[in-house]
Parts: sequence; C-alpha cells; structure tokens
Amino acid sequence: MKSLCIKNNNKEIVSYLLEKLSSSNIENLYFSEQKFKIYKNVIVHYKGTDIDFFYDKISSILTECIIYFYEVKLLRRILEYNYFYFSSDEKKQILSSAKDFIEEDTISKEDNYFSIYYSVMDYIKQNKSLILDGFINFRLQNYMKNLDYIIDISVNKFLIEKEYNEFVDILKFYVSITPFQISLIHLVYYKNESILLDNNKKVIRTDDKIFSDKYLPDISFSNNDYVLNTILNLIPKKLIIHMIDSKEDEFINTLKLIFGNRCEICSDCIICDLYKKKRFYHMCGFALQTARIMVIYYLITI
Repeated sequence: MKSLCIKNNNKEIVSYLLEKLSSSNIENLYFSEQKFKIYKNVIVHYKGTDIDFFYDKISSILTECIIYFYEVKLLRRILEYNYFYFSSDEKKQILSSAKDFIEEDTISKEDNYFSIYYSVMDYIKQNKSLILDGFINFRLQNYMKNLDYIIDISVNKFLIEKEYNEFVDILKFYVSITPFQISLIHLVYYKNESILLDNNKKVIRTDDKIFSDKYLPDISFSNNDYVLNTILNLIPKKLIIHMIDSKEDEFINTLKLIFGNRCEICSDCIICDLYKKKRFYHMCGFALQTARIMVIYYLITI
C-alpha cells in the first residue's frame, strides 16, 4: 500500500484536491480529510498494484492544482520583488501580458507543466508527506526560473510598447503644431513596400540623402523608415493610404495614430486599380517568363 498526506490550510485547495481525487476513478484508491495540529490534511491510500499509475495520477492532480491556485500569485511575487519600481497600473499590465504569454505559448505552457510534474513525481516517490506551500517555495526551482523568464519577457514587451506609445505621442504633437507643407500625399502600400505620390500623382523620392533623418524612430519599420521620415518632413494636410493588398500592419497603424483624421484608408479608387493591375501584369509576366524557361529546358533535354 502507498500512502500520501498532502498538507494545506486553504479550504478551496483542499476541496479542489478532494474533488479531483473523487473524479479520478482510480481503483483501490481511498482518501479522506483530517485536521491535525496545524494543517488540514488530505490523506490518500492506494491499495492497488500499479504504483507507477498511482504516482502519475497524483502528480498530475497536484501539478494542475499548483498551476490553478499558485501560478498567478508566483508571477506577481516575482514581479513585485524584481520590478518593485513600476507603478501598480504598470505591474497590472505586465502581469496580464505574462498570463497571455503562457496561455498563447504552447511550449512555455508545457514546459511549466512538466517542470512541476516531474518535481512532484520525484518527491512523492521518496516522501509520504507533502506540505504544499513549502514544496512550492523550495522544490520548484526550474518552474520558478521559467516564471522569472516569462516576467522578464513581459517587462521587455511592456517597455517596448511604452517607448512606442511615447514615440507616437511626440509625433502626433509635432504634426498638430506644424503647418502642413503639402496639401496631399498618396501612399501606395503593398507587402510592406511604399510608394509616395504628390497631389499630381508624381512620385515623391524617399532617398535618405535628400531628407534629414531627425524623425527616424528608434522603433524601426525597416524599409519604411525613410518613408515615414519623408512624410514627417513634408507634413501633408491629408494622407491617403492606398492598401493594394488590404493588410494593415504596424507601420500603417502608426501612420493612422500619428495623423489621426488627416489619414484616410483607401482600397478602391483609380490609383488602387492602377497598382493592382501593375501587380497583376507583373505576376503574369513572371509566370510567362517561367513557362518560357521550362519550354526551352524541355527542348534542350529531348
């Protein structure tokens, strides 16, 4: 017979463990709740012969219990200890980001689970009593390292987003107080590539040698950095963005935030149709060229 006593004083945790044990449907498993001097005790006895199966089930139940009741508390504790200088609101944002990261990242979620599971398994194989809080504080080093890493990632994400928002706010203010230099700019956008046109549909050069780079952000949009710099040097009264592939990304969203109601998104006009046709003809030309090469290759090899 294998026995285990799980010690804890939280009523919700004790109820959770009893419910999970009850629904586990493990044959020859007996359990009860007893109150001794300090702790409430969930006492488990297994009289079956498949010991490995018993260890697996109990380890799974305890792992799920720890994640459900302790994970957010542990994340918050790490955040409070390592990043105490953030405000309460900032900590809430970081904690929310950390929870989202775990929920969305399957690898991280599984890594957390099995870090706990194997630690629990090793412990209950050698011990008949487990004080849950003490076990979490002193026996889950790998799991705590994982959570520490997740908090670090979430803090870095928060700082990047904060820097981005500050960058946008500065440029919004600059645009609002600066007289416009040109009445209209058309931005034709297709797969992260930009073409700027003036009111007469003439191409506006974005050569980095023409304009100063004083508006180039630390937050990079790669090949669109100089496009942004050009627009900010010219300060259009109106900016029309022609979405040739109808996909708005971070660069387009940034322009919308900076220029506000001066910015207009368009996907169906003469300019849009023209560039859509250009893309279509380009693809057709590429396909025709590829077909010609294949025919030549076939003629050479027969």
